[in-house]
Amino acid sequence: MVKKIKEVIVVEGKSDTSRLHDCLGDVDTIETNGSALSEMTKVRIKEAQRKRGVIIFTDPDFNGNRLRTIIEKIVPDAKQAFLSRAKAVPKKSDGSLGIEHASDEDIKQALKSVYSMDDNDFKTYSQNDMIALKLIGDAKSKQRREFVGEQLKIGYTNAKQFLIRLNMLQVSPQELLEEVKKFDKEITDDSK
Repeated sequence: MVKKIKEVIVVEGKSDTSRLHDCLGDVDTIETNGSALSEMTKVRIKEAQRKRGVIIFTDPDFNGNRLRTIIEKIVPDAKQAFLSRAKAVPKKSDGSLGIEHASDEDIKQALKSVYSMDDNDFKTYSQNDMIALKLIGDAKSKQRREFVGEQLKIGYTNAKQFLIRLNMLQVSPQELLEEVKKFDKEITDDSK
């Protein structure tokens, strides 16, 4: 089994996630997509903190610091990773400060003292598992994912993102199966 960073890293956007993947390999992130956090993103951050722990890693600028403050209120016991402004300067003069501009070494250094390695033996879900549970490939798959996502606090999304979130939050097979069965029972009861 390949070990990976246990905590989920909260970043501002896709370019930060991409940069962390380039630098660290398989790492899970939650993207805030700006400082106007949606209620579902707040719920996902809380759930990630409960299940795996969270590291807040935002840009070293006004908006990044503002966002960090908002997230700290949601999960006060989250770990913090910081990058200095000097290490987040874009190569082009018209860009803004950001994690995506930092070197691999600077990113690793910022995270080094706050992350831990995951040593549990969580079995990741595959597309075959999604098919077996009728979360894809069934006439009611969309409704099933919507229901299960709400129950597990991972939100509704397309099948690909749903699979990523199941694995990121390490939802147990028992927990997932229980919610799928609840949905199927509800559908059966409604059709009577």
